[in-house]
Amino acid sequence: MRPRVLWLVLVLIPLALVAAAVAHGQNKFRLKLGAAGKVCVDCHPDFAEKLKSKFVHTPVKAGECVGCHSPHASDHGKLLSVPTNSICLTCHDGVIPPKAVSTHKVVIEGNCVKCHDPHASNNKANLLKAGNDLCVSCHRAIGDTVAKVKFKHMPVSDGCLNCHNPHASDKSPKLLNSPVPALCVQCHKPDSPRFARQHVDYPVGKANCASCHDPHGSNTGGILFDTVHAPVASKRCTQCHNAATAAEPFATRRSGFELCRGCHGAMVNETFGKARVHWPLVDKTGCLNCHEAHASRQKKLLNVEEASLCGQCHNDTLDWQAKLAEKEKQETAAAKGRPEKGAFTHDPIRKGGCSACHVPHASDSTHLMRQPSVVEGCGACHDWLKHNSHPMGEKYADTRNRNRSLDCLSCHRAHGTGYRYMITFPTPTDLCVQCHKQLRR
Repeated sequence: MRPRVLWLVLVLIPLALVAAAVAHGQNKFRLKLGAAGKVCVDCHPDFAEKLKSKFVHTPVKAGECVGCHSPHASDHGKLLSVPTNSICLTCHDGVIPPKAVSTHKVVIEGNCVKCHDPHASNNKANLLKAGNDLCVSCHRAIGDTVAKVKFKHMPVSDGCLNCHNPHASDKSPKLLNSPVPALCVQCHKPDSPRFARQHVDYPVGKANCASCHDPHGSNTGGILFDTVHAPVASKRCTQCHNAATAAEPFATRRSGFELCRGCHGAMVNETFGKARVHWPLVDKTGCLNCHEAHASRQKKLLNVEEASLCGQCHNDTLDWQAKLAEKEKQETAAAKGRPEKGAFTHDPIRKGGCSACHVPHASDSTHLMRQPSVVEGCGACHDWLKHNSHPMGEKYADTRNRNRSLDCLSCHRAHGTGYRYMITFPTPTDLCVQCHKQLRR
């Protein structure tokens, strides 16, 4: 063989092998030419109609069903080649930024199909629903609020994505495209005369807009939260803050509860006349530990709804309630329709109403209870004499501890015990024989 021919053979054979390897890599299941998508549709004829959708997923459009599915067998549902919660990330690995500040829960879980159709859709980006309909299918409370409020926020009506990134944000919490107030001033210009007039000339262009305004809409003018502090509602900012022209216009005239005493003097004086004062009231932050200064979604200007607010400090109680609720759910399911008597959790706690039993500011009773007597406190809701004739009160001593009188807490615990009726032993019999030893069997 001539040297030149030999050289060509030595060069072309490796190239042919490489080409064959690449071709095999691109067609690892050795499907016949043109069979990749067609053979699948032959058995899945319903997909023929699906492929007529306005938007078709790129691999599906190219007939590359094996890009996601194995045609033979798989350890994963739908014959997927990798686990369901990571299949999308094999191609879309840039959905979550490396230093994301906030990430959508469904994205973290890999539940992309809760928003997207993996094959085709008539909505852009293969979304299951168009516009806000998709978002409010999960965020129903926000959807209901937006639908009912008197004053709408235009960006919300136009589309949630005006403010939020549906996957993750590397700039802000709550999936916001930009932090507040940078996001807000894209539409609301702080240097405009109208903006200045609405904010009584205070330089709020760099303030937290969401401390006063509900970004999703409100029943109050200016989309202020529905509960507005009286000085804010009447634009009397100087009642609490320095003048707008001062060097530090947002500085308050006093600190802690002393600032609030100016208007709420009677409440503050009554509070400090009690034997026990709730400690958040007396630190440097004072009333603002629990209340908003300007406006709030909650009644009484609470920072958040009552149970969550109390749980910020009393998280042990909140965690315990969650465990009891789960236990009750499991036992009810195990009962298979048989009636289960007695609750695991106290109804006021279940409804998030800690203040049904406790005074949030101050009390003369232990644990800031509303009533000095346990029997009177429980009796405000439970007419115990109608269901139980057990003697209770100061003149009846607990035989287990003669220093204590008998009351509701001798047998029950207001925050639950893990047993039905919130009793301190697994069954009523186990409880009763602690004192009535002669009845033990």
